[in-house]
Amino acid sequence: MKHESAPAFQVERLAVYSEEDAAGIGSLMPFLSARLSDEPMSEAVLRTIVESPDRAQLVARMNARIVGAATLNMVIGPAVGRIGVLEDFVTHPDVRGHGVGDALWNEMLVWCREQGVDMRFTSNDTREGAHSFYEQRGAIKKETKPFFVPVVTREPHA
Repeated sequence: MKHESAPAFQVERLAVYSEEDAAGIGSLMPFLSARLSDEPMSEAVLRTIVESPDRAQLVARMNARIVGAATLNMVIGPAVGRIGVLEDFVTHPDVRGHGVGDALWNEMLVWCREQGVDMRFTSNDTREGAHSFYEQRGAIKKETKPFFVPVVTREPHA
């Protein structure tokens, strides 16, 4: 009986900006939402994330190609204290089911422990597969009503 081995990949926290990383992350965005383009991530946004001690840009690479990404941001306030907010967690459909999402998730938990924060995030009601993934890893669904106030007009990744 032939056993297929899982594809080899590495998870890392980006520490510097590169055009290649910006393009790799951007290429995943349409898999997160059909309204997003595959344009490279904004240099200003990626630099802000990788240069801040209160943020982390995680990527999973397979054969040097980015196949997964997640962004974490620390939020600090008088009522919430300190929390870690997860944004833009996505894996390429070709690698789903091969442990890439798990590896990114585990690194997110490491970052949250290092920061001394719990992780919070929102997820669109239509992303049932993602919800199952989160719940299998101990995420607790909270009843809340998200609001959005459009203050500035901007392009995706801006």
